[in-house]
Amino acid sequence: MFAKRQDSATRVDTPPAMDAAEAARIAFEHDLPLSKHHFVEGEHPVVRIEHLNKTFDGVTTVLRDVNLNVWNGEIVVVLGPSGSGKSTMLRCINLLETPTAGHILIDDDEITGKSAREVARMRRDVGMVFQSFNLFPHLTAKENVMIGQTKVLKKGKDEAEAEAIKQLTAVGLADRADYKPPQLSGGQQQRVAIARAVAMHPKVLLFDEPTSALDPELVRDVLGVMRDLALHGDMTMIVVTHEMGFARDVGDRAVFMEGGVVVEQGLPEEVFDNPRHQRTRQFLGSIG
Repeated sequence: MFAKRQDSATRVDTPPAMDAAEAARIAFEHDLPLSKHHFVEGEHPVVRIEHLNKTFDGVTTVLRDVNLNVWNGEIVVVLGPSGSGKSTMLRCINLLETPTAGHILIDDDEITGKSAREVARMRRDVGMVFQSFNLFPHLTAKENVMIGQTKVLKKGKDEAEAEAIKQLTAVGLADRADYKPPQLSGGQQQRVAIARAVAMHPKVLLFDEPTSALDPELVRDVLGVMRDLALHGDMTMIVVTHEMGFARDVGDRAVFMEGGVVVEQGLPEEVFDNPRHQRTRQFLGSIG
C-alpha cells in the first residue's frame, strides 16, 4: 500500500486501489449526473484519484483524501481560492510532487509508487501547461515544440518538425516558428507551450492557471486557443483556472476545492448558479 512507504510522522493509512471494473462502475454512477461528458456504459475513467493526500515537510497538509475521476474527452475545470490545493493536485497527477498517500491511476495503471524510469515513461501520457511557460529560451518556437517529440517519443526530425508546424499553426503562430521566446509576448509564449504539450498527444492535458502570469490584454488569445482545443481537439483536460467565464462556458464539470478537499463538483451551470455549499457560494460571490 502506497501510504506504508511514508515515515511515521506523515503516514496516512489508505485502502488499496480499487479493482478497475468495480471502480469504473462506482465512478460511472457517481459522475453521470455531474458532467456533460457523453458516458458510455462500461467505460473506465482516464484518470482515477483515490484517497490522495499530500503533506509538505511532515507538517503542512495540502491535500486531504481527494477522490476524483476524469473521463476520456472530458473538460474538468478546477476552481478555488489560493492555497486550496488545486495546483498541488495537478502536480501530483504527473508526479512533479510525490503524494504522501493514496493512488493515482492513468487508464487503470497505477503511477504512484513507481520507479524513476517508470515515472518518465508515464509522463509521456500526461502533458502539462505551466503558469510560467517553461520554454527553452535558446530554442526557437518550432524547436521547443519539437524537442519533446525527438527526445521522449523518439520521432525523426522531419516528422517532429511537421507536427510542430501543425500545432503552431493551430495556435496561430506559424509565422513565429523561427522566433525565440524572448522575441515573443507572454501570450505567444504560452500558446507555444500549449502547442508543445499537444504535440505529444497525451492522454490527459493539465493546465495550471495558464493565464495568471499574463497581462490582461494577452489573456483572451490564450483562452481562445484553450477554448478551441476543448471544443474541437478531442482532448481530455483538467484546467485549474480563475477565469470564471471560461470555466462556465467550456467545462463539462466544475470542481470547487478548498482546504485540500473537493468541497463540491457538478455541472458548471449548477455549481455557478445554484451551489450547494455555503463556501462555494461565498467564493463565487467574492469574485462575481
